[in-house]
Amino acid sequence: MPTREALRMAEEQHLDLVEVAPKAKPPVCRIMDFGKYRYEQQKREKEAKKKQKTINIKEVKLRPNIEQHDFDVKLKNALRFVEEGNKVKVTIMFRGRELSHPELGKEVLSRVAASLGDAVSIERNAKLEGKNMTMIVAPKVQKSSKKKSQKTQTKGGNSNAEN
Repeated sequence: MPTREALRMAEEQHLDLVEVAPKAKPPVCRIMDFGKYRYEQQKREKEAKKKQKTINIKEVKLRPNIEQHDFDVKLKNALRFVEEGNKVKVTIMFRGRELSHPELGKEVLSRVAASLGDAVSIERNAKLEGKNMTMIVAPKVQKSSKKKSQKTQTKGGNSNAEN
């Protein structure tokens, strides 16, 4: 349709001629209320922004010679961070002669990984950076929740069919 004719039709209806897809061949235009179009577009962008989740990295600092109760407290904090959906950076801080025994730090980090177990996936293994040994763990993504809801719906449907 010629541009002039489309503009005339838009004026008759007291609406605007809006170019929807400028890169298409030929460009696609629509007759609509431009204010309403912009409002709906902003509303969609706002909804998309709400659905995005920012992931923070929380840090738990330990020492190579940590006592059991202190370890449990730090582990509980790390687990809480993971349950909130944050990544956790577990840091072993070495001082002085402790640096000559990095295996102690690896042992503590392996205890942390074993204790957190199935709740996390290890994103980065133990790595010595200067006087600190770090490991990053992230919460496991649960894709099974959709599958579970589908299974319960199908089970409910089967029980109704039997009655």
